[in-house]
Amino acid sequence: MALFGRDKSRMVTPDGSLPGRPEPIVAPLGHAVLDGHPLTPPFPDGVRTAVFAMGCFWGAERTFWRLPGVYSTAVGYTAGYTPNPTYEEVCSGRTGHTEAVLVAYDPAVAGFEALLKVFWEGHDPTQGMRQGNDLGTQYRSGAYYADDAQKAAIEESVAGYQRELDRAGLGVITTEVALAGPFYYAEDYHQQYLEKVPNGYCGLGGTGVSCPVGLALDE
Repeated sequence: MALFGRDKSRMVTPDGSLPGRPEPIVAPLGHAVLDGHPLTPPFPDGVRTAVFAMGCFWGAERTFWRLPGVYSTAVGYTAGYTPNPTYEEVCSGRTGHTEAVLVAYDPAVAGFEALLKVFWEGHDPTQGMRQGNDLGTQYRSGAYYADDAQKAAIEESVAGYQRELDRAGLGVITTEVALAGPFYYAEDYHQQYLEKVPNGYCGLGGTGVSCPVGLALDE
């Protein structure tokens, strides 16, 4: 898919990205599903955060807010170059961002491995710069770690899930694994979109392969 002659399946370079703006898009104060919990830090003591990208962020966010132990969720843009991008700019393929979900969770109830299982099984991580019929760099799969423990858990889960995908005769994981950078909150109407529009579009679909999160890699 191209826009103004540009192939949106190819990552833009930093020099070719849009300039953006210094002012952030203000996120709403309360979560529309999770008891009005805040979408932005500071979160309560003990609540941790994780960032995932798995295609259109409307369905991805709903996948996580349904998980017990999740305190809050928000959609936004990450892993790109343009500061404080708009949705239209991200859709142009000229910001480098992917659509992402910020998950605030209580690790005593929902451990990071539980989030990883939801992540891997909730989409197809083998599709490169697309997810189903959604084409472009903004739909690429990504798992972004906050610390060494999250990094190790993600890397272990990649190896374990790839093994299961191989057994099922499916492709190679193309998920971007990187240190979490700035998370730019999306516009208000995108937050908890599928709660506000229950019959709205959701293009996510998994591979049907269960993720063996937590299993030793040599099993």
